[in-house]
Amino acid sequence: MNLMEYQGKELFRRAGIPVPQSRHAIAPDDVAEFLNGVAGEWVVKAQVLMGGRGKAGKIKFAKGAAEGRSVSEEILATPMPPNRQNPAGEPIKSLLVEEKLPITKEAYCAITIDRSTKKPAIIVSRFGGMDIEEVSEKHPESIAKFFVDTAIGYSPFVGRELAFEAGLDPAFRKQFPAILGALYDVFFRYGAKLVEINPLALTTDGRVYASDAKVELDDDALFRNPEFAEWQQALPLDEDERLAAESGLGIRNFRRFDGTVGTMANGAGLAMATMDAVSFAGGKVANFLDVGGGANAERVRKCYELVVNSTDAKVLFINIFGGITRGDEVARGIVEALKTTTSRRIPLVIRLTGTNEEEGRRILAEAGMTPVETMDEGAERAVEIAGRTTGQASS
Repeated sequence: MNLMEYQGKELFRRAGIPVPQSRHAIAPDDVAEFLNGVAGEWVVKAQVLMGGRGKAGKIKFAKGAAEGRSVSEEILATPMPPNRQNPAGEPIKSLLVEEKLPITKEAYCAITIDRSTKKPAIIVSRFGGMDIEEVSEKHPESIAKFFVDTAIGYSPFVGRELAFEAGLDPAFRKQFPAILGALYDVFFRYGAKLVEINPLALTTDGRVYASDAKVELDDDALFRNPEFAEWQQALPLDEDERLAAESGLGIRNFRRFDGTVGTMANGAGLAMATMDAVSFAGGKVANFLDVGGGANAERVRKCYELVVNSTDAKVLFINIFGGITRGDEVARGIVEALKTTTSRRIPLVIRLTGTNEEEGRRILAEAGMTPVETMDEGAERAVEIAGRTTGQASS
């Protein structure tokens, strides 16, 4: 779940990271009301999940209520134009109005997961306001990294060392360790995959602010904070993302295609490999579906119904590698799902391997199902069944 800027800054504010004075607004009248009688110059920003707002004319400055209303109307009049992040563009449904900072220097800091070390990676650069990929290409020497041992956690000396290594302006350094510590707190408290401040702004009077906020939360951690369900409703979800959310999946865990072989797997990598296997077997996939961990009966039923009700699938290939998700748990889920679903029935092809696979196979056998041994075998059988287009559930 990617957050809008105003949502990310709310999490920053709670953690004690300084952010500009601001107001989230839905309509031009809201902006005018906020700026009525308020001195100074303010920034009105489109709230979208795409970059390039400034170049698209979706960030404007305003003094006073009348100008605030006028620029808000201009921003909301047209959607964000397409770019490489979103070729379809994005509608603008709300705005963020915040004080214009007297910025004198900009820096960059972020925390994400480094897959090679399996640790949180803190990334800092003295070049703020630029894409970190561009900074890495043009100014690689400016990037400092630190991989956090989660058993120890973050310590202020890490922030001080990174500030020196990245060459941050000395005026940043007193406040930077505390800000980075608060960013680390946001990262863990809310189950984030990425937290980024770009730019981290130094003002002419020596204060440091998070001038922007980019936060990506792990969908599997959303249950910790029920309030995020309301926040999610404000995000620009497409139809597939909406269907995934309604089925209890992460919004990126389901995607439809125009084929006839439905797929379900646990883990994005295995889900994509399953789709490849179907393609190599001469079939066309109807969907991508990552069921995630803990595939109990209720989740399996919802995923089954999601595929059969939302795609043209003639068969469903369920490919489970038991790790965190146990094979017996999935098997019980499949059996229970078929008993309780009210949706149309389509044939199943099932592959179970890994943790408790023997018990899972026994449960399926008692229900009259015989799983396949390998992924390729399962893909070939699913393609064959789809070609026959039978209408009874089988394995």
